Amino acid sequence: MTTGSYIGISTMKPCGKILRSYKSSSLFGFSPTKFNGSVMDILSKSYPKSVHRHRYHTSNIQVVRSTHIINLNRRDFRISDSNWGQCRIFSNSCVNIGSCRGISLIPNAVSDFRNHSTSVDSHVNDTSFEKIYIQSGLNVKPLVFERIENGQSRLEEVPRGRTNESNVNIHNLKGLNESKVEREVSEIEKEAWKLLRDAVVTYCGNPVGTVAANDPTDKQPLNYDQIFIRDFVPSAIAFLLNGEGEIVKNFLLHTLQLQSWEKTVDCYSPGQGLMPASFKVRTVSLDGSNEAFEEVLDPDFGESAIGRVAPVDSGLWWIILLRAYGKLTGDYALQERVDVQMGMRLILKQCLTDGFDMFPTLLVTDGSCMIDRRMGIHGHPLEIQALFYSALRCSREMLTVSDATKNLVAAINNRLSALSFHMREYYWVDIKKINEIYRYKTEEYSNDAVNKFNIYPEQIPSWLVDWIPEEGGYLIGNLQPAHMDFRFFTLGNLWTIISSLGTTKQNRGILNLIEEKWDDLVAQMPLKICYPALESDEWRIITGSDPKNTPWSYHNGGSWPTLLWPFTLACIKMGRPDLAQKAVDVAEKRLIVDGWPEYYDTRNGKFIGKQSRLMQTWTIAGLLTSKMLLENPEKASLLFWEEDFEILQSCVCMLKKSGRSKCSRFASRSQFAV
Repeated sequence: MTTGSYIGISTMKPCGKILRSYKSSSLFGFSPTKFNGSVMDILSKSYPKSVHRHRYHTSNIQVVRSTHIINLNRRDFRISDSNWGQCRIFSNSCVNIGSCRGISLIPNAVSDFRNHSTSVDSHVNDTSFEKIYIQSGLNVKPLVFERIENGQSRLEEVPRGRTNESNVNIHNLKGLNESKVEREVSEIEKEAWKLLRDAVVTYCGNPVGTVAANDPTDKQPLNYDQIFIRDFVPSAIAFLLNGEGEIVKNFLLHTLQLQSWEKTVDCYSPGQGLMPASFKVRTVSLDGSNEAFEEVLDPDFGESAIGRVAPVDSGLWWIILLRAYGKLTGDYALQERVDVQMGMRLILKQCLTDGFDMFPTLLVTDGSCMIDRRMGIHGHPLEIQALFYSALRCSREMLTVSDATKNLVAAINNRLSALSFHMREYYWVDIKKINEIYRYKTEEYSNDAVNKFNIYPEQIPSWLVDWIPEEGGYLIGNLQPAHMDFRFFTLGNLWTIISSLGTTKQNRGILNLIEEKWDDLVAQMPLKICYPALESDEWRIITGSDPKNTPWSYHNGGSWPTLLWPFTLACIKMGRPDLAQKAVDVAEKRLIVDGWPEYYDTRNGKFIGKQSRLMQTWTIAGLLTSKMLLENPEKASLLFWEEDFEILQSCVCMLKKSGRSKCSRFASRSQFAV
């Protein structure tokens, strides 16, 4: 029985290796069955997630293997049925298949989003998913397959010269490469580019990412020798801005291969759609043979991490990077591929599934994002909400709309509307809002309650009263019943600006606060990951006496140079490149001298972190990306979002008329027009 028919075309460089896929269960819920028949019989069937020019086998080991074989000129073309468990191999088939280009089938816009749930449980596995057919057997010319809904096939030959050997669309990349401005490169940039390229990891002969840190003197690399999804993002942006899209494309496709693998913690498996926190390319001998070896992609979904926490932000960063790749290269064929579309849908299904939570924010455990240790951010941390909002906006741009996805698009619009209102209304604090909280009445029971989350005024910390400036404000770190985390978390606030999660007035207020509190948040090394640090009993209770997160160190008030690039992007968006340049100048003086540390310690960022790795890749990439963004503000504009009035008009808050009931969407429209 065929349910979802789809095909993914690999665009990585061919190599004389065998890629083994080990999985006991099927990729998207299909039960494995055997099939027999001729090549044309198989071609008439529906297809699995990916077709690679490597040989595939099955086993019970949960790693992806790529095996060197003696005949390096031999290429293998694999086609299997709709089930992942079994496959048939066609050897000596020299096939060069280009990127899959899809047809956007746009139905009438869904206008009444209130009639749809924000959950997509019942929609992701719709049986009307796009079908693809291959005609004329195994064609040696590059082909482009177009998705169709009506059962009729369309086939288009790619003109010669439009693809290179890695199948990167040269026509689409042409504009990016031509716009590069030749200029004098400083010594620090030459050193940074050298270190960044030295950190590149290859798999099957192709670049697939960069290691977290590449310090040759480090005798205990732990997991810093792995490729982290969140860590690779600044490296990817640097490569894209430099006109190098291949490594980013390979990274996106290989992490997509790892998405639905089942890793367990104490016999429990997370749901489909989870992206790994990191992966590593391992090389092992093949069955004791000295003539062959295996390259193994070994993903970590949190089952090996400290605290065993699954990374919630990996899938969100993956979607954000997918959009950035298309924007900066013009190669939109990648995001239109059926396997990539399905990958997005699986991530969205995880995030949009209805549960017990009553809020539109995403409920997560402690340590599920950049702050990956216990720091009291469980619940609805700002960083996750800002990335979630951004990923939803990315998905709305990239999803191919059809009968199978229109309910998903409606759910995205509903969630965007509710989430933007919730964050702007309840997470924002300035001097006026703090004074309002100071006068809150508690134990209010009604739909017209002003203090909706039963916040006790005594929660306002003493440091905040003197710290908050007269002009400016920020989004708090977390909000739950009877709890407001008033700490300033930098990445969440910066991504609030980048994604337009905040109103224009709020976005300006965040930059005003950073400028006003420069000595606290930047000082001798930008930027503080959070402010202030947890100290004394608060540190012992909240962190569990974590010796790495001591006050003003690591996640607990440490300074992270990688935050330069989102800060630069936010400043460019708000017309304040001077502020970003000031921060870059501060960092540039020290990073190369200090050996590109991961983070800095002390209240003013004066010391290199006590456990900081050197040659930290996202520190290097953060500086490079910031400098390129400042030199190419037109490219920076492709990476952020302006206010979306459609989201504002789709208000679903339905508040009662009271002193606090005015929807912030209407206020934000007037602020945006100023």
